[in-house]
Amino acid sequence: MSNLENKVAVITGGNSGIGYASAKELKENGAHVIITGRSSEKVKKAAAELGVKGIVADVTKLSQIDNLVNQVKNEFGKVDVLFVNAGVFTPAPIGNNTEESFDYQMDTNFKGAVFTLEKFLPILNESASVINLSSVLANKGVANTAIYSASKAAMNSYTKTSATELAPRKIRVNSINPGPINTPIYGKIGMPEEQLNEMATTFQNRVPLKRFAESSEVAKLVAFLASDDSSFITGSEYNIGGGINVSI
Repeated sequence: MSNLENKVAVITGGNSGIGYASAKELKENGAHVIITGRSSEKVKKAAAELGVKGIVADVTKLSQIDNLVNQVKNEFGKVDVLFVNAGVFTPAPIGNNTEESFDYQMDTNFKGAVFTLEKFLPILNESASVINLSSVLANKGVANTAIYSASKAAMNSYTKTSATELAPRKIRVNSINPGPINTPIYGKIGMPEEQLNEMATTFQNRVPLKRFAESSEVAKLVAFLASDDSSFITGSEYNIGGGINVSI
């Protein structure tokens, strides 16, 4: 994908998992990559490993998004690719959801995503590509994921409307719905290892291809949507879940 050469790409939550793999993929295809994250230590480490620019920013804090945009504008000017990837997952059954957990997931997965695009909009180039990381759970009724799934369903709805409104600027907006992926997000949800393994087995059994995907596989799709090869694609959802979206 040589048409990523010298494009400026910003990836939120780029210090691990899908964001990290995507930063690596975009850089290898010639893009100038900026990754963000909440942890100064993790962002610094990932940026050094990848050979990209790292900026600390918590997407739940609008002032930090403002600072991020200003830093990117001052150093790189305009942005060609915005991968809105930062997200969190806190599973709980109906009846056990707390206000704290609700706010944590909605503030990161939806509010943070919305205002990342809102704040970057003035410095997006014409024909820029915006990619929102959603989830196949946005369209599935999997137990213990009600709030997370709702946050991602909201993201997909926002994606479609954004694609319509930004079309006059030739800005494309699409979302990616991964299924089970081998990422660190599962280790951050506070479940005992036995429960995590049980949840992983449940997910894997629902996948027709009978495995979890690797972050690098999602990164290939990110690179395609970031490139001019997808120049006539906008307002779309891409499922990348080994067929889980069509299984019972």
